[in-house]
Amino acid sequence: QLQACGGGLVQAGGSLRLSCAASGRTFSNYFMGWFRQAPGKEREFVVAMASNGISTYYADSVKGRFAISRDNAKNTVLLQMNSLQPEDTAVYYCGARRGGTYYDLRSYDLWGQGTLVTVSS
Repeated sequence: QLQACGGGLVQAGGSLRLSCAASGRTFSNYFMGWFRQAPGKEREFVVAMASNGISTYYADSVKGRFAISRDNAKNTVLLQMNSLQPEDTAVYYCGARRGGTYYDLRSYDLWGQGTLVTVSS
């Protein structure tokens, strides 16, 4: 089970930190990822991190502004979002996978409930 939180309303240029807590599974075995879904659009890949916490993958749209991290001891993955822009407005979902492709949402076995991020201009 995954539970995401930390969303909210922020002005353009501001920052937010999302958190995703895992329970009931061996968290360290899972690759973790964040996706987002804007109104009327499909869910899209944002960022992913390998189970070892070393390899990371970012969508071009967030590279240099977002940073993913994980604490396997606390079963938590964080998404630090800086320099937020109105186009970042979306529901953000954390996901966990054992295999497959990091940017393909179909590879993810578990999903959190989503947390809304709204960036005002």
